[in-house]
Order: sequence, then structure tokens, then C-alpha cells
Amino acid sequence: MADWEIWLTIAALAIATAATRASFWLVGHHITIPKRVNEMLRYAPACALAAIVAPDLLLAQDGAVHIGFDNLKLVAGAVSIAFYVVRRNMLETIIFGMLFFTTLRLLHIF
Repeated sequence: MADWEIWLTIAALAIATAATRASFWLVGHHITIPKRVNEMLRYAPACALAAIVAPDLLLAQDGAVHIGFDNLKLVAGAVSIAFYVVRRNMLETIIFGMLFFTTLRLLHIF
């Protein structure tokens, strides 16, 4: 790609991003979101996070699904979920999960 093509792509993406975000400010007061849709949007961040994290926990380096006790990321994720169910504190869960995963990697338990 030539330099001008890269800059054109960056500019086009910046305009597209600004237009989609500004559209809520421009027409947001004129459109009412149904109550059911508004309730469903509460779960969008959790769904997005799951869509990002789940492939990392389940897939091996070659892209195949890897479910087993030798998948340290999956084990640490499952233990972190159990920790969150008990404690109900997201920050503690993130810290605990990372410490647990690091401990598994350093000790080579599996």
C-alpha cells in the first residue's frame, strides 16, 4: 500500500467512527428505544467481554478447541468464575484469576 492509501483508510475509519458515535447525539432525542431493547442493552458489555475472552480460553495455538486440565487458561478461567460466584467482586476476581493462572504456569502443575 502506498502512504496515501494508508492515510485515506485512516481518515475513512475516523469519519465512520465519528459518524456512528455522533448519530446518537444528533437523533438520540428524537428516537425512543423500546423498554425491552433498553433492558437487553444492559447485557451488551458482558456479551462483548465473553466474546473476547472465550476464544482465548478454549482455543489452542493451532486454532483447535482444547478442553482439558492441561489447558491452563481454561482451568484458571473456571476457578475465577467460581471465585466470582462466591465473592461477587470483579476487581478481586481479575486479580485472583491472574495470580492463579501465573501460579499454574510457574509451577507446571499439569
